[in-house]
Amino acid sequence: MVEFAHARGTLNNLLLYGAAMSFLLDIGFWEVASYVVTTLALPFALYIFLFEQRKERDAEDEEAYQLLQDAYNDFLKIVLDNPDLRLRSAVARSDLSADQKERTLIIYEMLIALFERAYIVSYVPNMRGVALRRWHSWDDYMREWCRREDFYYLLPQLLRGEDQDFADYIRVLAEQEHADKLLKIGHNK
Repeated sequence: MVEFAHARGTLNNLLLYGAAMSFLLDIGFWEVASYVVTTLALPFALYIFLFEQRKERDAEDEEAYQLLQDAYNDFLKIVLDNPDLRLRSAVARSDLSADQKERTLIIYEMLIALFERAYIVSYVPNMRGVALRRWHSWDDYMREWCRREDFYYLLPQLLRGEDQDFADYIRVLAEQEHADKLLKIGHNK
């Protein structure tokens, strides 16, 4: 009796296997499966892929921004290490020695190189969202330095050999800040 039941179970398994095989060999099944994959799974997989790519790109942008911010902080340490130049004061010193003038020029060259790197890495016309907010901080830094007369007047010399798009951008900022400063002076009289 046990052998009969075992044989009957094996026969049922063979029938199920045969049904499954005929189902898998049925071209209609594969057409429907292909349609399901094409209409549902493929767009979903594409969405996931694009979402992950965007997350990765955002992480790279954040890392680049952070590296640039760190470089600017390092630059400010150099400014602090040279208090005799009074680079953070509103008015430039006119009584600098030759050594102090040379150090000021070198520090400004470092600053222009940093601004150019920030421009090349971060600036894109018609930015929005986080990228725009990040760029505004660099725009503010550039404007702040362009307000200094000594920096403003050294700008043509500092921009020699720099990226032309960057040079045009910072020149416009410098002219805007210089004009605003002249307007404020005129209103104070």
